[in-house]
Amino acid sequence: MSTTIQYEPDVVLIGAGIMSATLGMFLKELMPEVKIDIYERLDVAAAESSDAWNNAGTGHSAFCELNYTPELPNGSIETVKAVRIAEWFEVSKQFWAYLVEKNRITNPEDFVRSVPHMSFVWGEDNVEYLKKRFEALQKFPLFKGMEFSTERETIESWMPLVMEGRDEKQPIAATNMKIGTDVNFGELTRDMFAWLGEQEGVNLYFGHEVSSMRRSGLGNGKWKLKIKNLETGKKFRQYTPFVFIGAGGGSLHLLEKAGIPEGNGFGGFPVSGQWLKCVNEEVIKKHQAKVYGKASVGAPPMSVPHIDTRMINGKRELLFGPYAGFSTKFLKNGSYFDLPTSIKANNIGPMLAAGYHNMSLTKYLIEQVTQSKADRLEALKEYLPDAKMEDWVLENAGQRVQVIKKDEEKGGKLEFGTEVINSADGSLAVLLGASPGASTAVSIMLDLIQRCFPEKVASPEWQAKFKEMIPSFGQPLNENEELLKEVRKHSEKMLGLVSLGD
Repeated sequence: MSTTIQYEPDVVLIGAGIMSATLGMFLKELMPEVKIDIYERLDVAAAESSDAWNNAGTGHSAFCELNYTPELPNGSIETVKAVRIAEWFEVSKQFWAYLVEKNRITNPEDFVRSVPHMSFVWGEDNVEYLKKRFEALQKFPLFKGMEFSTERETIESWMPLVMEGRDEKQPIAATNMKIGTDVNFGELTRDMFAWLGEQEGVNLYFGHEVSSMRRSGLGNGKWKLKIKNLETGKKFRQYTPFVFIGAGGGSLHLLEKAGIPEGNGFGGFPVSGQWLKCVNEEVIKKHQAKVYGKASVGAPPMSVPHIDTRMINGKRELLFGPYAGFSTKFLKNGSYFDLPTSIKANNIGPMLAAGYHNMSLTKYLIEQVTQSKADRLEALKEYLPDAKMEDWVLENAGQRVQVIKKDEEKGGKLEFGTEVINSADGSLAVLLGASPGASTAVSIMLDLIQRCFPEKVASPEWQAKFKEMIPSFGQPLNENEELLKEVRKHSEKMLGLVSLGD
């Protein structure tokens, strides 16, 4: 039996991941009196995509991720996406620095550390590509300080483990950016929710699932949510004027239940992942970098291979992967019926069309799913020629749902980025998609706020607060080198990170 709760929050956030935490922090800073309810079906925050084991942990700034800088048919390097992502991550660092400065978060070293970002390739064509990429990025202030080398001795000093046992005749090249970061987004998310949970007017409900949502029917434009306490089985209704759905793979089903026309035609394609985790402490000590290579043909961006130093729960780890896979679940803790039940009359066309136009991805995923232990070792040996299987164990990583949307030319297309969908009146916003995800949560939520609260955003009070939280707000950093240096210096100081001047 359903009962109505006794109060009505101004905002409901669905999902206790990095996106909801970031939006909650923004709204509480902008509107201290705001009442926020947060609902999470699991018993802890950041247990799905935001958890450290379920994502790359890379502060994605396009320093090393080669999929952000594809080579065009004319041989030139596309840099637009790389510049945009680099700017977005600088915005994230500014906001995190503000939270530390204002004591919203303490001990930043628990969630962010300096770890050099490197790219590594082999073969003459790839060496030429990396050189062109390096030269193209040097035109932009955001990438000043990056180093490039084809010299074995230099590369060995950057990544000794990668060079052990490598064929001396193999053409190789690498880039190095020492101001790269490793980010534990799970720890950051929990830190933000810890502060939010102490604020008046904020309620966190774990073990609660939003089962449906629709317009209230009372003509007041509010949303009516049906919520279930998974521990007691009790069901209740909730009314609110604003809802954000940041439930990772669970967002698509809720978007469909909301029934807004802006959500028509959207579908999802789940891709799972696995890591090889090193268990040999001597091997782990030899590597101190995030080294990214080139993805296989047809591979999704989340499957770009990297050999990766991580700090997780205070312990240094070494991971390789991810190896992609396929499951019909939309969440790691989801149901195998997630994919089939997401197919509706308004999205079946785009989903079938996207499948037809992405046969290479299907082939790639089948190959990944059927890999043997020997196949995984062979992939690892491309990066660590002396690798031994007894030093590594297989661990399950996160589940991502890539966005499928309508396309006028193809009928439907598969997107590998993030997609923000909002109702025309701004009362509902939904985040779909994956990479680069958590690293750009601050910019994504800023965009969402500007879409959903345009009148408040235009006010002098909100504009001043935005500039306090993010000093570069409204200004393109890549076009203002002095401002970039200034905000980087402050962020690095507050977060305890390495700077280019060190």
